[in-house]
Amino acid sequence: MSRKTTRASSRGLVVVAVLPWLVTATVAADKTPVPADPLRPAAIATSGVPVLPPRLIEQMRRYQNVRSAVFQGWSPDGQGMLVRTRFANTSQLHRVHVPGGRRQQLTFFDEPANGRFLPGDHRGALVLSMSRGGDENYQVYVLGAHETGQLHRLTDGKSRNVLGPVRSDGLFAIVHSTQRNGRDTDLFIADPHRPGEMSLLLKTTGEYWRATDWSRDGSNLLINHYVSINESYPAVLDVATGKKTLIPIPGARPASHGALVFAPDGLSAYITTDTNGEFRQLARVDLKTMAYEFLTEKLPWNVTDVVVEPELGMVAFTTNEDGASGLYLLVGRTYRRYALPLGLVSGLEFSPDGTQLGFTLSRPDAPADAWSMRLPDGRLTRWTHSEVGGLDEDSFVVPERIRYKTFDGRQIPAYVFRPASASKQAPAPVLVHIHGGPESQYRPRFSSLDQFYLNELGLAVVRPNVRGSAGYGKTYVRLDNGLKREDSVKDIGAVLDWIATQPDLDASRVAVYGGSYGGYMVLGSLVHFSDRLKCGVDIVGIASFESFLKNTKAYRRDLRRAEYGDERKPEMLKFFRRIDPVHNAGKIRTSLLVAHGVNDPRVPFSEASQIVPRVRANRQTVWTIYAGNEGHGFRKKANRDYVSAAVVLFLKRHLVESK
Repeated sequence: MSRKTTRASSRGLVVVAVLPWLVTATVAADKTPVPADPLRPAAIATSGVPVLPPRLIEQMRRYQNVRSAVFQGWSPDGQGMLVRTRFANTSQLHRVHVPGGRRQQLTFFDEPANGRFLPGDHRGALVLSMSRGGDENYQVYVLGAHETGQLHRLTDGKSRNVLGPVRSDGLFAIVHSTQRNGRDTDLFIADPHRPGEMSLLLKTTGEYWRATDWSRDGSNLLINHYVSINESYPAVLDVATGKKTLIPIPGARPASHGALVFAPDGLSAYITTDTNGEFRQLARVDLKTMAYEFLTEKLPWNVTDVVVEPELGMVAFTTNEDGASGLYLLVGRTYRRYALPLGLVSGLEFSPDGTQLGFTLSRPDAPADAWSMRLPDGRLTRWTHSEVGGLDEDSFVVPERIRYKTFDGRQIPAYVFRPASASKQAPAPVLVHIHGGPESQYRPRFSSLDQFYLNELGLAVVRPNVRGSAGYGKTYVRLDNGLKREDSVKDIGAVLDWIATQPDLDASRVAVYGGSYGGYMVLGSLVHFSDRLKCGVDIVGIASFESFLKNTKAYRRDLRRAEYGDERKPEMLKFFRRIDPVHNAGKIRTSLLVAHGVNDPRVPFSEASQIVPRVRANRQTVWTIYAGNEGHGFRKKANRDYVSAAVVLFLKRHLVESK
């Protein structure tokens, strides 16, 4: 490779250097000549994937043109809000001045942009975060500072940087950065008005500390030492001296902590913790005496997002109620629940005058949009109206919540979408969609692809929250840890049993789909249940825990070991080698689609390249889709549209039309 080509690759043109090799290697392995597809983006290499029929592309176009809008915060001057939406290939930031008003685009980048208004700056300056080509080495920028409209980078341009809390006057921001050694994430203070100048605040070696809130007077930070989803340790950090003061944890240990925010006076803090039971409760902690006052002991669900109004002291919070969001307002010690449709609420923020609460609301039958709620009466106002591609919104399916019994007698929660065409006389084929994480959870939000499956393919979609999922208590989330990893795969076997009891579902035509850890679950399910499954779709999935833990980025390796187990220990390594799909690929006797981003920092691309030849050695059909300008998933619209269309064609051939 020439030096010129090497430099181009470092700027994100990795496609030039990588894709010719990918095309040669993958097509040679498949030995099936496939004509060039004019609809395939230049950054994508495939093998085994046929040319996508133009009729399918046209059929999917309306579903692929569904938009969403995410609330990013209120304007500091109170004149509107910031939202993130996509009008071209990537999501960008837009300002909306009034409910239902025109979206004024503020960022115009090739890569997806995320960010917020800079507090205290009434000129509309933005603080942004972007990475390149999906590598997740995020850089932090300020756009429009000093009324120039220019983009200034605050970080080094090389390391991974995550924006933390910004001081209420906008003069300083916390940046979590790996710039010191590429492995440890230190806390730095950045001055948005002095690009490139960051001072080290907290050096972390072998520990992951995250800043969550800045006191109004700027003297203290709330920080949280994250060990795993089951264990973390909150503390107060003196900004001037760098001294950490741990907040004692009453009750059972270890405990996990989520939200951690200052009360307006800075003398106490609101914290969510499961130290007092199965679920994360909201508590108020006196930071002088360290006494806890638990405020939501009667709520049998996790409290998730928490936001405090700085002048009046009102507290808004959400709960995770079997996956759906509940929205509450706490005044003093009394809280009130507000009625919302089934869906997911996120991104809570009080308006500057404290009269409204802004948030994103996503429902299973409507795309995400920015909303506000007037206080205290709860009147809802929709600020954005995301387009649905000309589709009939009344055709969108709302799921039912079920429980099914698994191998050890436990009840596993799931959401089930049934197509209108399903009946006892014409039972529907089924797609079991398994979430990643593993300590994540399927929550009822809109998916245009799910609606396509339902309305155009007649597929039922089952979204199980197998053991290890968050949201159902700390005991449940620990049930798949370490040597219990395959128990979660057994829960997929149990959902196949449940499908067989449903007269309107066809148990002889079932496929599994999953991304990241969900991709491992797909491969694991194919290993154990190939005789009961038609095919599988593995998106950026783990094929070997051993190689995944060795090759994932250094800054996240120990965090993943806390969940999956430490491959450096002989017992764990032996277990991984026994269960890893790459060592059991001979048992996979179904068709498989594998899609992966070449730049994936979480689940390295090598996971895909390991499993594909092993399954092909079984004389099974394998389609591969590799994107040279993506990482952990497909964020560019052209790539995402192609991948989703290929998945639809795969499912149509190997599931819907299968005998």
